[in-house]
Amino acid sequence: MIIGSIAGAVVLLLLGFYIVSLRGDKNKSAMDKFRGHRFAHRGLHGEGAPENGLTAFRRAVENGYGAELDVRLTADGHLAVMHDESLLRTTGVDRMVRDMTREELKAVTLTGSDDTVPMLDEVLDVFAGKAPLIIELKIERGNTAALCEATCRLLDTYDIEYCIESFDPRGLMWLKKNRPDIVRGQLSQNFSKGHGMSRPMGWLMTSLVLNKKTKPHFMAYRFEHRRDLPFQLCKRLWKIPVVYWTVKGDDIAAAEADGGLAIFEEE
Repeated sequence: MIIGSIAGAVVLLLLGFYIVSLRGDKNKSAMDKFRGHRFAHRGLHGEGAPENGLTAFRRAVENGYGAELDVRLTADGHLAVMHDESLLRTTGVDRMVRDMTREELKAVTLTGSDDTVPMLDEVLDVFAGKAPLIIELKIERGNTAALCEATCRLLDTYDIEYCIESFDPRGLMWLKKNRPDIVRGQLSQNFSKGHGMSRPMGWLMTSLVLNKKTKPHFMAYRFEHRRDLPFQLCKRLWKIPVVYWTVKGDDIAAAEADGGLAIFEEE
């Protein structure tokens, strides 16, 4: 009886610690300035306008949308706008972004267009004073500080509304410590379904327990996984603002009806 009572108390204590660990930043109004906007996933891409290309970003602005994009650090310290580590899928060139300079990347065109691989400053020129951005940090090989510093330094030179997100909690921890004024978001989904992550890290990311360290202003969560319990606790118990990715068709309105901002793609 006593052992059972102690075990029950321990379980309740651990549950309490877990629930508290999910809490995000106390500033619940940080995302208010992005309300009313929709964000085109890697730009408003389609025929003649490949993902993360300047044509797709210009189309987004012309149609009244913000955009979500990905940034990677180049070999010479510039910021390339590219989702994948490799250029193979989007350009046909079998090289890694991190191994190329700005000049080399600007000589590569995105498949199906005349667009070259864009740099972040080129995209900021398109959106500055017009529409907001959600910028995803693609951290790799221990470059957390270098990527965060370069991104923030460039953004400081522009008059633009933006927030920064990442799957990698180290990026959010860097921002929390060094640039707490920047709105930061934790990207996640249910990694127990695979998605190329180790089982221990997948558990950490799915449980959202690292919110204790990152204190995100918002959760950027895969729309199809929105019913996961850890995410629901963040959203309903701690009232952390939500961005849903990547939504299409009727799901765009459903995501917004659920109180989230939509990172969308056209079908």
